[in-house]
Amino acid sequence: MVTLMLFPRVLAAQSLDLASLEGENWYGLYLNGQKSGYSMHKVEKAGDGTVVVIEDARFRLNMAGVPQDMRMFAKRTYAADGRLQTVEQQIDDAKGASKFLGVVQGEELVLHAEVGGTKGERRMPRPKESLEDALKQAELVRGNPQVGASLTFTTFEPMKPGEIKGHSEIVGVEERTLEGAPTKVYQIKTSLDFMGIETISYVTEKGTTLEDITAGQITMRLEPKEIAQDVDYSNDVIVSNAAMVSAPISDPRTRKELHLRLKGPLSPAHLFNDERQFLSQSGDAYDFTGKAMNLEGFTAVPLPVNDEQVSQWLKPTMFVQNDDPRILAKAREIVGDEKDSLKASALLCEWVYKNVDTVFSARLTNALEVLDSLEGDCTEHSILFVALARAAGLPSREVAGLIYMDGGKPGFYFHQWAKVWVGKWIDVDPTWNQPLADVTHIKLAEGDLFQQAQIIPIIGQIRVEVVEQASGG
Repeated sequence: MVTLMLFPRVLAAQSLDLASLEGENWYGLYLNGQKSGYSMHKVEKAGDGTVVVIEDARFRLNMAGVPQDMRMFAKRTYAADGRLQTVEQQIDDAKGASKFLGVVQGEELVLHAEVGGTKGERRMPRPKESLEDALKQAELVRGNPQVGASLTFTTFEPMKPGEIKGHSEIVGVEERTLEGAPTKVYQIKTSLDFMGIETISYVTEKGTTLEDITAGQITMRLEPKEIAQDVDYSNDVIVSNAAMVSAPISDPRTRKELHLRLKGPLSPAHLFNDERQFLSQSGDAYDFTGKAMNLEGFTAVPLPVNDEQVSQWLKPTMFVQNDDPRILAKAREIVGDEKDSLKASALLCEWVYKNVDTVFSARLTNALEVLDSLEGDCTEHSILFVALARAAGLPSREVAGLIYMDGGKPGFYFHQWAKVWVGKWIDVDPTWNQPLADVTHIKLAEGDLFQQAQIIPIIGQIRVEVVEQASGG
């Protein structure tokens, strides 16, 4: 479920006068209006002119009644001339830590990563990121700017890995009374390319960030330390991000067709149309039709798949380690001599379903860690399935969206599953042991961790109305 936790880095830059910048700022973190954690932002300047910027965010969440803790720590060091020197990042969850260390050496950055107990090293061109990029808000509000003033920036993201470009623009100016004094406050809109996520920040004329609102869901609010750290586990992120329905849907797993109407901040990036689902805009709403796939008469391609148009979905990544000997061996064990890609996909789906225990977790998931623990929620099921499929020579990628779940609170809940190429793309859900995903799956994003981040601005803000429950026969 970690996809819901990720948010773009918007630092608490206060002023290009580093003397006034030094020190700590504390922020409460709110998810959909409920206190869910806190964050400490710190700027330090050493005697040699080196500047260190630290972010330390901690989340305390409830997932289906299970308390979850998660920490996201980042430390960035800049030389006296402002150029990036090092990037440290660590993600801690109940299963351990993922660590990243990028060190600039000449015109290269050497990135050391430890994910799921596996260590790796990668060399890439020196990032363009500078201290000015880190303190972009202070730069933007300097000199009494007007609405429309803007700048571009870059930030190096170790988990991608690579640089992400962004754009900040002043979209409003207002006056507030802070500590008894009238203070000019700038409203700044920041967007990160590729991820499609926007943050609205409220920054004083001296550069102090009062509040960030990311994707309309995650709020970071300046608070005294003791208030910021006052967090309990009352926010159940599974329920708070669900789209409830007024009445249960009959036969949700076996029906042939389902018609829904969705309302919320959907964009063209979320409108996936294929053989299984169709989404189209109708006024201020979106019509969804889900249809059960029929593969009668379809001949699947043989394994291993050798097709250039889908070859990128066979490559290992930092979190999908399908080139690891343990994953390769497990894939061979499950698939055996089966060469039919459709049958192989079903074998992998069934194995993951039967062997991975369902445990809700807020984690930065990777396939090797899941193979070792054999537990997790839908994200763990899907990422292990994807790794095993790729190891078997079957192109695969992750998918994110909503799925209908009944019970005490029937509705559409955040969910992840997978797609595989068997001569055409099909949706597979290893969490539910569905070689062909049922009609209640609403696909809204697909691809790697950062491509899936496009779903962040809309999860928890979508309303679903059942228009027609077509016959399940």
